[in-house]
Amino acid sequence: MDKKKIGLLVVIIILVVFSIFTIKWIVHRINYVITDAVFVETEYLSNIGFNRVSGKIIQLYKKEGDSVKAEEILAKLDDTDYKIQIESLDYQIKSLEAQKLELEKKIERIKQETEINENINILTTQEISKKIESLEAKKSEIEVHIKKVAKDEERYRNLYNKGLVAKSKYEEIETQLDVLIKEKESISKDIAQLKISYEKSKENVKYVRVQRRIVDELLEKYASLEEQINVLKKNREDLENILNYTYLKSPFNGIVAKKYVSLGDIVKVGQPVYALVKSDSFYIKVLLEETKLEGVKEGSKAYIRLDAYPDKVFEGVVENIDIASAAKFALVPRDISAGEFTKLAQRIPVKIKITKGNTSLLRVGLGGKVEIKKTR
Repeated sequence: MDKKKIGLLVVIIILVVFSIFTIKWIVHRINYVITDAVFVETEYLSNIGFNRVSGKIIQLYKKEGDSVKAEEILAKLDDTDYKIQIESLDYQIKSLEAQKLELEKKIERIKQETEINENINILTTQEISKKIESLEAKKSEIEVHIKKVAKDEERYRNLYNKGLVAKSKYEEIETQLDVLIKEKESISKDIAQLKISYEKSKENVKYVRVQRRIVDELLEKYASLEEQINVLKKNREDLENILNYTYLKSPFNGIVAKKYVSLGDIVKVGQPVYALVKSDSFYIKVLLEETKLEGVKEGSKAYIRLDAYPDKVFEGVVENIDIASAAKFALVPRDISAGEFTKLAQRIPVKIKITKGNTSLLRVGLGGKVEIKKTR
């Protein structure tokens, strides 16, 4: 075989190979929509900061690009002041509880004394009343007897003056009358003494009432102490909750997209400390030229290559095709009302859901290239 034939054969082989690749390329272009207006986006980018508390950051546990789990601690604020406040509240609560215990003992003691005094006064008053009633009845009997003996004494005195009865008989009646009168006077004195005692018992009843009022006042003070203790305990509970807020925790599984602060910074309530991207919220945003929309439908399969990972292929499906072009949502929309107009291919945002690939490698804003298989 001469050189011409060999050269011709090589040319033919090259043409065949080129033709095969050309046909494959054309078929691929017919079956696939290809564009490099591709960006990694997320549906869930959240700036998180400390709630209810502000202060100095003493610990930052994560850096940009780190993966985080739900409820994992990301940062810590200095909680020294809150702990000091809790210690102060503990001391106040302990002091008030000691006062409450002492007051409780005092109330119980006064209650017991009051009850005993009240029972004694009731018994004493009843006993004195019965004695007075008995002596009053006896006094009445003596008075009736005195009236009878007084008449006898008058009659015997007249008879004695006339010499009709012996002197001894008259003196006997006279002595009897004198004894009855003295007995009446003695009973009257006893009644007077008992009435004095009765009045004193009534005064003791007043004292018991005063004691009851004191108990009522002490009970009010006791209730006030309980209320103060409850308020302090609620404040302490709130501070305990605040201590928990000095830990910044991740609300979901995700990746740290941005760290806004440094160790030692003073942050305010709600000030962003980290920006987190939810792990399962990544998607591919494609700005597809309107001339390439034919055959692209929801459910169309897509293959994505990112510039950051050229050797890795991510698979996905078209999830949504916007009903308006990206230009409609530009900050400065194009104005053609004056008649100026240049024909430009508009781009339609297409959202692709990732179905296969290591999504932990993804970062918001990465660019690349996508091939979307046309659906007939």
